[in-house]
Amino acid sequence: MIKQHTSTIDYNDKVIDIHDVYKSFGTLEVLKGVDLQLFKGENLVVLGRSGTGKSVLIKLISGLLMPDQGTINVLGEQVDELDVKELQKLRLRIGFSFQSSALYDSMTIRENLEFPLVRNKRHLKRAEIDESVENVLEAVGLSQTINQMPSELSGGQRKRIGIARTLILQPDIMLYDEPTAGLDPITCIDINNLINEVQQQYKTSSIIITHDLACAKTVGDRIVMLLDGRFERQGNFDEIFDTDDARVKPFHDYNFID
Repeated sequence: MIKQHTSTIDYNDKVIDIHDVYKSFGTLEVLKGVDLQLFKGENLVVLGRSGTGKSVLIKLISGLLMPDQGTINVLGEQVDELDVKELQKLRLRIGFSFQSSALYDSMTIRENLEFPLVRNKRHLKRAEIDESVENVLEAVGLSQTINQMPSELSGGQRKRIGIARTLILQPDIMLYDEPTAGLDPITCIDINNLINEVQQQYKTSSIIITHDLACAKTVGDRIVMLLDGRFERQGNFDEIFDTDDARVKPFHDYNFID
């Protein structure tokens, strides 16, 4: 069952502000002067075909790549001006949910969740670590998996654990890279509901990279579409697809065939 999506968005607070950003790889122009804002408390969906630069955008936001031109401001910091230590500090405030879940196969679920805490918050006591692990497992509905191995879980469960491991550091921003990729339709609904629950419970601001229109429609407060290296359409779901643009219409028809 798809749960109702409600958000409290502060349109006076830009947690991400991207202006006139260009990024090329050799002769391949990927981003051609993009502007994008993410507001506090907002779920922003970035739609686009494979290879259009959606994942490049995430890497630029986190400082894993630097723009050729333009500015990227994240939580009040201009990313391209930060040194290594400052970037590491900023990244602790940004949660990444990878398409592959990125769990360590040799660790139990408890150990997977403890790892970022032990690495980044060395002052925590055992009781505090245990409480954090239990809280995020409860948040994603998988408390019973705490002593299992990733190989014992389904794809949807691993995706949930990946989100839990991201949440354990209580980030201000969540970046989801194709959160429903490779999942069956019922599990996709569960993950979409979880993204909305995370937004409400943890007060996160999120960018969701996807080409899954059901995901976009369920979780997006606002949707932007990356076309030919630029964000040329934005609005709610119906506004995005109220067009005869030959670059947009087939995208919709493939996902929603009458």
